[in-house]
Amino acid sequence: MVNAIAQMSGTPVLIIGDMVADVYLDGAIARISREAPVLVLDQVEERVVAGGAANVVNNAATLGGTAYAAGVCGTDTSGAALLAVLAENAVRTEGFVRDAAHPTITKTRIIAGGRATVSQQIVRVDREWHTALAHETEEELLAQIRALLPRVRGVVLSDYGSGTVTAHVRRTVIDAARAAEIPSIVDSRYDILRYEGIGYVKQNDAELAAALGRELRSEEDIHAAGRELRERLGADGVLITRGAQGMTLFLSDGSATNIPVSDHSEIFDVSGAGDTCVAVMILALAAGVDPLTAARLSNIASGIAVRKRGTATVAQEELRGALAAIEGGC
Repeated sequence: MVNAIAQMSGTPVLIIGDMVADVYLDGAIARISREAPVLVLDQVEERVVAGGAANVVNNAATLGGTAYAAGVCGTDTSGAALLAVLAENAVRTEGFVRDAAHPTITKTRIIAGGRATVSQQIVRVDREWHTALAHETEEELLAQIRALLPRVRGVVLSDYGSGTVTAHVRRTVIDAARAAEIPSIVDSRYDILRYEGIGYVKQNDAELAAALGRELRSEEDIHAAGRELRERLGADGVLITRGAQGMTLFLSDGSATNIPVSDHSEIFDVSGAGDTCVAVMILALAAGVDPLTAARLSNIASGIAVRKRGTATVAQEELRGALAAIEGGC
């Protein structure tokens, strides 16, 4: 797998989807408010990190790939901050469409703490769209996607349900990837059954159960559901993440391979681990790595991500180190 990591370096991939600015407001607990029984915080720091599809992009960049991003953000300060964060990792952001009618999607987490207390999130405030993309905005996004696709060797559709991946975008990308014979992968929280013809699918077990409308109580249930989803979408492969049970990869040859958790260290935060998984999968597949090796690498990288607090990225050096530790312990 060391050679696979080397192959990923410089591989150009395109990530399309709901670009989110994750905002963290850190505050020190000062007192209880006189206006209501709530904490008053003295703001210490405000940080913006890449979230949603932008976290997939950022991970693809830190893992050594050449990452192109296509999505929609506002002309507001949150949009500017998100673009700046991506620029720090040399992400190619010419595929962004900036639209004043669609403010940047933000998820603001307020973190309270102090010298004698553990910092923890006390509330989250989301700002998302509630209207469809305007026709002009969708057409501009499609034009950017069509211009970028010939430059890349793999493509991701990262659909968080906020409306960037329209039916037209979805169909254009799937058809173009098939025609160009490059790998594609989707991570869709709510609409996975709409992605007929996609190359690969990443779902967690809860999303899989919701998509098929039934409970998955056993190993047999998981395997039956994974195979059903792959067949219904006509996908080359389906990767189901299963928490403490690791992952299971279903391929078109009928195989189903369980991939156990690579590191049983303490889990701090699962936020964004799925994005890391997708980034590794598409980079490896685009570099010509076989699907099972790609899935095993994504499993190791996800194990690194969950040991970090908040939305985080994984560097190629960290992935190399984790792989060396695993192989050294064998």
